[in-house]
Amino acid sequence: MLRSLYIDPEKCTGCLQCEMACSYENEGSFNPAKSRIKVFTFHDEGRFVPYTCTQCDEAWCLHACPVEAITMNKETGAMEVADSVCVGCKVCTIACPFGTVNYNQDTGKVVKCDLCGGDPQCATACPTDAITYVDADATGLDKMRAWAAKTDNAAAS
Repeated sequence: MLRSLYIDPEKCTGCLQCEMACSYENEGSFNPAKSRIKVFTFHDEGRFVPYTCTQCDEAWCLHACPVEAITMNKETGAMEVADSVCVGCKVCTIACPFGTVNYNQDTGKVVKCDLCGGDPQCATACPTDAITYVDADATGLDKMRAWAAKTDNAAAS
C-alpha cells in the first residue's frame, strides 16, 4: 500500500517543527532553510500552510531530467534524486510546476522530499497532526465527508 503526506492547513500553528525535523533528517542540522518542506505564513489571514512535494504520478521533474537522476521508489512512491547521478543542471526545478524541487548550493545538486524512505519525519514531528502520513487512496476522504455532510438533506430535517 502506497502512502502519502496529507496536509491539513487548518491544524497548522506555524511552529516549524516539520521544517526542523526535515532539515535534521536530511542535512544533519536544525536549519529550516535546508528543509524540503516549507511552512508559508499568510499574515493578513493569520494562517500557516505547510507545503512540499506531492510525489506526482506524472512527475514532470522525473521526465525532465536529462541524466535520469530522478527515479520512483517503488516501495514508497517517492520521486528520489540520486546524488551520484545528478549533474545540478536544474532542469527539474524549472519543470516542477509547484516549485518543490530546489537547488542546494552547498552540494551543487537538487533536493526534494523523498518521504524519508517511508518514515517522513515532518509528519512524526508535527504536534497538531497538520501533517500526517496516510493511505494514498484516502487523501481526499475527509474533504469528501465534509462536503457530503453539507449536502445531507436528512440532517436539515
